[in-house]
Amino acid sequence: MNKHEALVEKQKDSICNTYGRYPVNVTKAKGSRLWDLDGREYIDLLSGISVANVGHCRDDLADLMAEQARKLVMVSNLFYQEEQVECAEKLLATCGADKVFFCNSGAEANEAAIKLARRYMRTIKERDAYEIITLEGSFHGRTLATLTATGQTGPIKDGYSPLPEGFSYAPAGDIEAMTAMVSDKTAAIMIEIVQGEGGIKPLAHDYVEALAKLVKEKDILLIVDEVQSGLCRTGKWWAHQHYGITPDIFTSAKALANGLPMGAMLATDEVAKGFTPGSHATTFGGGALVSKVSSKVLDIMTDEKLADRAAELGDFFIKEALKIKDKHPGKIVSVRGLGLMLGIELGFDGNEIFAKLRDEGFILNLTKGKILRLLPALTIDRADLVSFLNTLDKAFTDMD
Repeated sequence: MNKHEALVEKQKDSICNTYGRYPVNVTKAKGSRLWDLDGREYIDLLSGISVANVGHCRDDLADLMAEQARKLVMVSNLFYQEEQVECAEKLLATCGADKVFFCNSGAEANEAAIKLARRYMRTIKERDAYEIITLEGSFHGRTLATLTATGQTGPIKDGYSPLPEGFSYAPAGDIEAMTAMVSDKTAAIMIEIVQGEGGIKPLAHDYVEALAKLVKEKDILLIVDEVQSGLCRTGKWWAHQHYGITPDIFTSAKALANGLPMGAMLATDEVAKGFTPGSHATTFGGGALVSKVSSKVLDIMTDEKLADRAAELGDFFIKEALKIKDKHPGKIVSVRGLGLMLGIELGFDGNEIFAKLRDEGFILNLTKGKILRLLPALTIDRADLVSFLNTLDKAFTDMD
């Protein structure tokens, strides 16, 4: 039994069987590289599922963590903490929101968004409106409420009934269907600007503009889930900024502290009135250490102009991938995305080529059985993307 096999056997005895793991172990990471127990090197095109946006294990972040850990890690939100306020100010400077609630994950951020929308409608608007309309194919988390908000069926929801009431699903892109679903019970429409788990599907500009107009006409709220798409990933600080809209509420997590567990729900001053002391809380959210690291991450994104870099590299990747599409008819259905949130939809079952790419040393994701999903660090070398594209081209040639 080798080192990897021994690790797999130990896990079977100790960890709940909730993940379909890749046949890869990781023992070290740096930048856009991963290494396993045997010392094999991989090019990481997933970055922890859009988490390590500024790259793995940066020395500046590691030094900051060590320094802050000797000063203050967390003391709960019963106290004022300068690290938390500094992080909030920097985060709010990137967008049109006015207030932030810090938590620990994307699911918690989306839970907070749902709770705030309902509570705002009832306590400020004095309307018994609680329903949240989301889009088919969406993914919003795995708590009971965010799982229910997720517009998917199948194994993800099997066995968890009864699920909470107050959620419904509209077909993405169909403004007439959405308009027909809005009622006096509707509190908010909740969307992902780019569906991630749903297959890297950016919403059409005219549809998002129509949604923004609809929520104003109906006097309801617009929530945007930016857990995966935010923080420079799509070529702007936030994906909704491509569309010229300002959500009433939006959410963030994943890359917020570059690997440390941190989430945030952001809202306008008006909607934030829905929360008052005791109405919502968390023990760990926005602790001193994670807030200090997040502040530094935001500085890095600003100083290194990572939104611009993501836009440039994303445009390059899509252009080159489309050349491969034309070279191998039928192999690629479409190439889509924004910035470095990228999807290549295959014209066949993708499991075999996904495994081949992994064997060639590339870590990425396969969603819906046929969509290669790439979420590389925004600091990745262009040469690594070229290497992946050349390997994909060769794989198609071998198939031909």
